Amino acid sequence: MPKQAITSTKGVLIIVGGPQYRVGSHRQFTLLARHLAAKGIPVMRFDTRGMGDSEGEIRTFEEIDEDLNCAINQFFLEISSLQEIVIWGLCDAATAALFYAHHDKRVTGLVLLNPWVRTEYSVVKTYLKHYYYNRFTDRELWKKVYSGDFNYIATIRPLLRLIYNSLINKNKPISFKQNISNQITNDSPLPERMFNGLNRFKGKVLLITCGDDFTAQEFMDLIKESKKWQKLLESSSTEQFHLPNANHTFSRREWRDQVFNWTYDWIKSW
Repeated sequence: MPKQAITSTKGVLIIVGGPQYRVGSHRQFTLLARHLAAKGIPVMRFDTRGMGDSEGEIRTFEEIDEDLNCAINQFFLEISSLQEIVIWGLCDAATAALFYAHHDKRVTGLVLLNPWVRTEYSVVKTYLKHYYYNRFTDRELWKKVYSGDFNYIATIRPLLRLIYNSLINKNKPISFKQNISNQITNDSPLPERMFNGLNRFKGKVLLITCGDDFTAQEFMDLIKESKKWQKLLESSSTEQFHLPNANHTFSRREWRDQVFNWTYDWIKSW
């Protein structure tokens, strides 16, 4: 929409989760931007270094703080009415937003979809709980076993590999029974750094998760097992929504539209 028509003081910066560029899966980011812009909310999509139209060396989601700061600076230059920014991110982009937001006072809101919280331990646990349990209780599987049409090697080998990787990995499951240390470093486990980022952020948070996705399940399992995470997300500044049948990228139109509407309503509510 024309710049002169924009009077909103609140803008939305969409972070792209890798590896992809600013259009997003199923043109998701483009459609979200158009949806919000049509309602008077300015939106900025951009490619981080090494992706899409941006030059430079490609970086992981843990290394894009400078990119976010640069994008926000430019956003403010382009839209004179802006006073605050909401960062919208899916998967590892949501995690990147948690790392960055508390450093920048211009960021007053976060929309986090299926945050990436993966460790070797969580991969094993999630697959055992949400894939192999369902697999071994599937009638069709046992029909194949009884008929002799079951490939034991193809089924058991990935399971054994997951368990082996978990045993040799140095990262241990995170315990939040003790106070989290203020001395968080880049070497700290990912869930611990995410907790630290969210705990230090003083703005509003919208958390959206789905049911048909291992990434979302890993994050929700972490919350279920941690009273500190539960307490943090029960804050009045946090609102949560869940789409039980949706997949990771909310690919169906009904799921996508629901996410868009939740995002807009939440932004307008404060």
